[in-house]
Amino acid sequence: MKYIVTVNGKKFEVEVERVENGNGSKQANETSKKVSAEEIGKAVAGGIKISAPMPGKILAVNVQEGQRVKKGDVLFILEAMKMENEIMAPEDGTVEKVVVSKGAQVASGDILAILK
Repeated sequence: MKYIVTVNGKKFEVEVERVENGNGSKQANETSKKVSAEEIGKAVAGGIKISAPMPGKILAVNVQEGQRVKKGDVLFILEAMKMENEIMAPEDGTVEKVVVSKGAQVASGDILAILK
């Protein structure tokens, strides 16, 4: 199923799938926000991808698009294995795109934001 979700005034297409686990019962996959490949491609060109280092839940989004950040600023708080992990800016820059919102479930390697 596909849904349209509005985050910070921007619309994103979200797709939810049903999959069968090992015991034959069906369960819903966690909702993942799909940003169009074109939109990510534009943002990534010349930008720095901030990715989730592990799967978990976004507890806090501390930045907004257009915000200036300095190396070491905490951009996101990610809960994984009952621990809160700070996702920090790897260098100074401006937040070009925030791809996730508070409460989102992310997988390892998912893009959280793009810095320029």
